[in-house]
Amino acid sequence: MPHRYRLQFPAAQEHNLDQDQAYFNLVEDGTQRKYLFHDYDRIYTKPGLYEQLFYERLKCNSPQKVAKLLEVSLIAEWANRNELRVLDLGAGNGMMAEQLRNLGVARIVGADIIPEAREAAYRDRPYVYDDYVVADFTDLPETVTQDLIEWRFDCLTSVAALGFGDIPPLAFFSALKLIETNGWVAFNIKETFLDRSDRTGFSRMVRELIFSEYMDVHILERYTHRLSMEGVPLKYYALVGRLTAAIPDDFLDRVEANGN
Repeated sequence: MPHRYRLQFPAAQEHNLDQDQAYFNLVEDGTQRKYLFHDYDRIYTKPGLYEQLFYERLKCNSPQKVAKLLEVSLIAEWANRNELRVLDLGAGNGMMAEQLRNLGVARIVGADIIPEAREAAYRDRPYVYDDYVVADFTDLPETVTQDLIEWRFDCLTSVAALGFGDIPPLAFFSALKLIETNGWVAFNIKETFLDRSDRTGFSRMVRELIFSEYMDVHILERYTHRLSMEGVPLKYYALVGRLTAAIPDDFLDRVEANGN
């Protein structure tokens, strides 16, 4: 029986916080401790806390959604999911990888910037990853890059990790560069990131990629990622695409130039 935690959400006057400012209180042994929703290093040290907060209480279903849409795209293209070699960026404790294993994916390598994520994945889902890299993808050591290249990835997944400073544009771009031409990309993003009024670097990069000659979009679907603390559905887009050409090294520089 998984351990159950006592969670408290803040009073109503503190609601309507941005997603990267939202928090909850964890009550243990009569002591109340504040956790930001994005305090992943602290949350992962508590077995089952991440799942209880996001998947039970807030009804997150993004791993299932993105995995299902990837499956639909693979079937449509007669692609063999059993041969996929996936890089799971922002892997956390393995929620997305578990869905991929259920699809029969052959090889999965997790990647995250905090060691607590890898420790949680190996603790909670020791069967889902063939390897797990803890590294800053904005500044990958050459040895790590070479090790990752040897996997010959033909699919990149990233779920509930893009934007909000969790994975900056350069990190996502570095991961994309590791995917072979004709490889798959499956991820989700908050719906506002596709709005042209959003001028953040990540938003501009995703829009440029979607409309570029380097990727064909197979599915772009709006859906409910999870509930907010107030019970309001948070809308995201799930995207599945296929890389059609090597992305040039100066792609991000061009995106930045076009944004000025």
